[in-house]
Amino acid sequence: MRLRLVPQDTHVGFIGLRRIAYVISAIAIIASIALFGARGLNYGIDFQGGTLIEVGTEGPADIARMRSTLNGLGLGDVQIQEFGAANDVLIRVEQQAGGDEVQQSVVDIVKDALNANFDGITYRRVEVVGPKVSSELIEAGALAVILAVVAVLIYIWLRFEWQFSVGAVVALVHDVVLTIGVFAGLGLEFNLSIIAAILTIVGYSLNDTVVVYDRVRENLRKYKKKPLHDLLDLSLNETLSRTVMTSVTTLLALSALYIFGGEVIRGFTFAMIWGVLVGTYSSIFVASPILLAIGVKRDWSKAAAEARP
Repeated sequence: MRLRLVPQDTHVGFIGLRRIAYVISAIAIIASIALFGARGLNYGIDFQGGTLIEVGTEGPADIARMRSTLNGLGLGDVQIQEFGAANDVLIRVEQQAGGDEVQQSVVDIVKDALNANFDGITYRRVEVVGPKVSSELIEAGALAVILAVVAVLIYIWLRFEWQFSVGAVVALVHDVVLTIGVFAGLGLEFNLSIIAAILTIVGYSLNDTVVVYDRVRENLRKYKKKPLHDLLDLSLNETLSRTVMTSVTTLLALSALYIFGGEVIRGFTFAMIWGVLVGTYSSIFVASPILLAIGVKRDWSKAAAEARP
């Protein structure tokens, strides 16, 4: 017996719900922009610069005592938090004035202080990022996202028509803005791995949208007189089973990775889970309704249509 998460024949009026979806998306986008403007992003060591040291202790870490010890070193803002297990600690020290040599010396200062006050300290990871590198990473990350969206615009334009490319890009921008908004709202660390997640989200959302658009294109040739509203609903329902199955199986894998993968990749995995959810939503409730709003050609690819048996 084959597993079906969605019945074989569905008749959901997705396009009829577009106005509700527009309101939900508008509120979410405005909230995301407001949160980003008011709170900004919690930039990680990659973008902010500074020193990151991951340490292990013999027993449960005494975070309060460790914080008191390191705050007395005169290194400015020192953030200390549990990292996974009770004996895993992540230490972040703000960027120091004076160049890379001073930044490197922070590692020795912190190690000396910890070794003198705590027994059984082990050092698992040390990262030092200077101000020049962090600013370059911010620029490179932003450029990567922008180029990905532009590449999608060109690809969809060449494969379909400009109306389809507008819908796909609006859906992608929608997904990226909402992802940034949720990170700003929850205060989660935003680092290079999140940029990688956003680029992956762009690819996932595009794949979902292209599947729907391919079916729309086929149905435009097949049902030349069917109103566009009904044709879009038909296409969405015909691809619904595939969309839901792909999303559910991806979410199952990502959920296992989020739970058992450890702290190092938890931010990346969370971004991916969020991206799958909003990407599925946008391919149905953003990309397709945009086609209805701007219209599509009903007589394109005549040669291909005439060649059909």
